Amino acid sequence: MATVTEQTLPDPTFHLVEAHSHEHGAGGGTLLGFWIYLMSDALLFAAVFASFGVLSSAYAGGPTPREIFELPLVALNTAILLVSSITFGFAMLAMEPGKVRSTQAWLLVTALLGASFVAVELYEFGSLIAEGATPQRSGFLSGFFTLVGLHGLHVTAGIVWIFVMLAQIGQRGLIVANKRRLMCLGMFWHFLDVVWIGVFTFVYLLGVLR
Repeated sequence: MATVTEQTLPDPTFHLVEAHSHEHGAGGGTLLGFWIYLMSDALLFAAVFASFGVLSSAYAGGPTPREIFELPLVALNTAILLVSSITFGFAMLAMEPGKVRSTQAWLLVTALLGASFVAVELYEFGSLIAEGATPQRSGFLSGFFTLVGLHGLHVTAGIVWIFVMLAQIGQRGLIVANKRRLMCLGMFWHFLDVVWIGVFTFVYLLGVLR
């Protein structure tokens, strides 16, 4: 009788394996979809970079890069953004063992560094406009404001995303869904660092060296 009872009991192992497999597949689909988004965003930046390349020497009698760019300020801003990438890495390290407070603290530091980066960028824009170097002044300046401004908008979106994640982690903790979202946010933030290195080299350094 005991043997018959054991045979008729349902085996829960199958359902647990299926649930785990389904959850893993859903996370993989999310990450794949986000990679596709990043590739499309890379194409957008590539198009804007190409446009700037065409307009980079169209000064129309206006100021040249050497006359308006302040490399020490831009280098400081670059360092701020690169450090924010490191602090985000610390947040991801704290996320793995489930340290909620440490993860939130490092995310907050990252957001503050990102806000500092945007603030310096806005200061630079304000100074250029006050000197008469507006986007309408020349093709070079139109391309410059478009490329750098587009990157700044992405950083601003990343900052908003960080604060959304801080709220979600505070409410629900480091659940699987929040970890997956943080991974996507990390890819986005590091992508912006790579793009900015291109901006710093292609726009600022090469512009001053011409």
